[in-house]
Amino acid sequence: MPNSIRPPAVAGLFYPGEGPQLIEGVLAMLESAPSCPAKMPKALIAPHAGYVYSGSTAATAYARLIPWGDRIERVVLLGPSHRVPLRGLALPAAESFATPLGWVNLDQSAIAPLLAHPCVQVSEAAHAHEHSLEVHLPFLQAVIDHFTIVPLVVGLATPQEVADVLETVWDGERTLVVVSTDLSHFLPYTHAQKVDRLTCDAILRSDGRIEPEQACGAYPLNGFLLAARRRGLRPEMIMHCNSGDTAGDRERVVGYAAFAFYATTENPNG
Repeated sequence: MPNSIRPPAVAGLFYPGEGPQLIEGVLAMLESAPSCPAKMPKALIAPHAGYVYSGSTAATAYARLIPWGDRIERVVLLGPSHRVPLRGLALPAAESFATPLGWVNLDQSAIAPLLAHPCVQVSEAAHAHEHSLEVHLPFLQAVIDHFTIVPLVVGLATPQEVADVLETVWDGERTLVVVSTDLSHFLPYTHAQKVDRLTCDAILRSDGRIEPEQACGAYPLNGFLLAARRRGLRPEMIMHCNSGDTAGDRERVVGYAAFAFYATTENPNG
C-alpha cells in the first residue's frame, strides 16, 4: 500500500460509495454505450458531474477504451479547480488516489519533470476536496488493466502553459490524456442547447478560445486543444446532452459532452 493516499472526497455523493454497487453501475453504463471504433484514442474529453446526471455521457467516452485496456499504462488527468483559487496547475502531495474500487498510484517518474515548469506547484488543498478528477477514476479502473496517473488540477492558466505541461508527459500510445469539463451551467434547456452546440463546434475545430461561461473546465480544455492542434489529433464528438435530458429539470441545466481525439496517419504518435 502507498505511504500517502488521497482518500475519495465525493464517494457516496457523486457516485456510489460502496465498491460492488459502484462497479455494477459503471459496467452497466459502459454496456449501454455505443459500440467502439477500431482505433485507440489518444485523448478523451468527458464530464464530471454526479453519475446520475453525466455518468452515461462519460461512459460513452470510456467505452472507447475497452479494446485497448491492456495498452494504456499512464493517464494524465486535467480538470478545473472548483474550490481553491489557483494560479497555474497543481499536483497533489499524495502518492496515490483511492476510490471504492481500490487505489491508483501516481506516476512519480512522469511527475518529477513537471515540477520544473514555473506554472506547476504541489497543493494538497487544491486536490483534497476536488471532484473534477476523482469522478473519472472508477471509469478508468473499469476499462484499463493497470495504470498510473498524473493528476493535474488547473486554475487560471494560459493555453500555452497547459500545452507546455502536456508536452512534457505526452509520450506515445501508452499515455492517455483525459480532460474533465462540463459545459454551460444553469441556463434554460433550449438556450443551453444552443450555447453548448457552439462550444462543441469549437472543440471539433480544436479552437482553444472557449470561455469559462461555456465550459467550467475552459482553462485545461483550451490548453489541451492547443496541444491537440499542434499534434494534429482528429476529434470525434461522441455525445452531447444536458441534465434536462438525464435527471434534472429543464429550467436550469448543466451541459455535458464526450469527445475522443485520435492520432492521424500523418502523425501516428499523436
